Amino acid sequence: MIRRNQLFLNRINVLLDFLVVVASYVLATWFWLDVMGGRSDNMAALSGRTLLLSCLYAIALLLTLAASGLYTTTRTKKLSWKLERIFLSTSVAILVASTLLFIFRLVEFSRGVLFSFYLFTLVLLSGKYIFMRLVFRQMRAHGFNLKHVLVLGTGKSAMQYEQDTLNEVGLGIHVKGFIGKENPHLSNYLGGFDQLDQQLAALDINEAVIALDHDEYSHIRELIAACEKNGVKYYIIPFYYDVIPAHPIIETVGSSKLIAMRANRLENVGWAMIKRGFDMIASGLGLIILSPLLACIAIGVKLSSPGPILFKQQRVGYERRAFNMLKFRSMRVNDEENTAWSTITDNRRTGFGSLIRKTSLDELPQLWNVFKGDMSLVGPRPELPRFVNEFKETVPFYMVKHQVRPGMTGWAQINGYRGDTSIVKRVELDLWYIDNWSAWLDIKILFKTVFGGMMNKEKLYAAQEMKEKQGKQS
Repeated sequence: MIRRNQLFLNRINVLLDFLVVVASYVLATWFWLDVMGGRSDNMAALSGRTLLLSCLYAIALLLTLAASGLYTTTRTKKLSWKLERIFLSTSVAILVASTLLFIFRLVEFSRGVLFSFYLFTLVLLSGKYIFMRLVFRQMRAHGFNLKHVLVLGTGKSAMQYEQDTLNEVGLGIHVKGFIGKENPHLSNYLGGFDQLDQQLAALDINEAVIALDHDEYSHIRELIAACEKNGVKYYIIPFYYDVIPAHPIIETVGSSKLIAMRANRLENVGWAMIKRGFDMIASGLGLIILSPLLACIAIGVKLSSPGPILFKQQRVGYERRAFNMLKFRSMRVNDEENTAWSTITDNRRTGFGSLIRKTSLDELPQLWNVFKGDMSLVGPRPELPRFVNEFKETVPFYMVKHQVRPGMTGWAQINGYRGDTSIVKRVELDLWYIDNWSAWLDIKILFKTVFGGMMNKEKLYAAQEMKEKQGKQS
């Protein structure tokens, strides 16, 4: 039943997207010619020919969205993923359409109408999917449109899956029960593996999730065979799920299948070029626009204490290569500048240095590092070689952060972990960023950095960590 309903909803969804795109053209014409142009003859622009072209464009855009995976039936894709696909597909489609229109002169098209068409399409399509997500979340929270899942396994992996579904009620996934070894911690235990055929046939099961612990893997082939025999779609959670990245890549060598455990999206040439291009343009513009501020800070540093204006410090960056990271000098010249962190009560700081460090203005010269390619605007913060050699021996997965360019700001930094704070927590957040990277996530981090993330809160977070340690000791 749920498959038939989903197929029907998918068709309605595509039809609504088509109508939204055509409506966007009508709105764009009215807005640009009537509202902005002060004319009242916009209906002339809505000729049969232009409406036909808008319908053809809508079909082309829907095909592009379908190719990007937007219409694939899945509940686990986040809203940000869908909005990203809409943005990219709409941008590509409007670029191709405008190129064809202006090169081949298929129809006289106002540039203003075309740009408005793009914005209306982007806003209305995104708004539709945001609204749909809210509606389905409410429906599923009240027990409608649920997907009923049978979990094959009763150990740690199985219980973690159930907890994850309870934490994300909006997905509408309901665990009907567990099959496997008896576990007193499970309230909906349905029996052992010998009863699997009966349960798959008797219950209204939409999917099965095979979540075996490592000592149960001798049963995996019989579980897969049972699902196949009963025509039940199934997923597998490997017992090593906690070390698999968010977007693993599977390669084949003959009949052998290899999982790239540390693959990330920035290994894709297209995404890497987009991120690098954005870094170059944004850092170049930043250096030009902020040049008066940079000059004022430079004067302040020079007057605060003897020594150079810029502080150069060797850090470890992309692919473990060392580079000289730039900062405005915030401390008096000392012998520990290349071997120690600055702490929250560091007496080496000057008065002016404390101010620019508190507001992160001391980091602005790193725009030059970004422009050169040593760094990115967003990424894990680079460390001193001494600490890299120490942490790679004591902090799990520490060296993974060097698979991407280090950043001026990052996911750890906007969450308060910078300077003299927990390195384990910082690495955890850095790895989450690498595994879940998207252009939208970078924009989100930059936005939060500019609007609140530039204030250095390391003192607050250091105090919180101290309280946590004292609580554990007591």
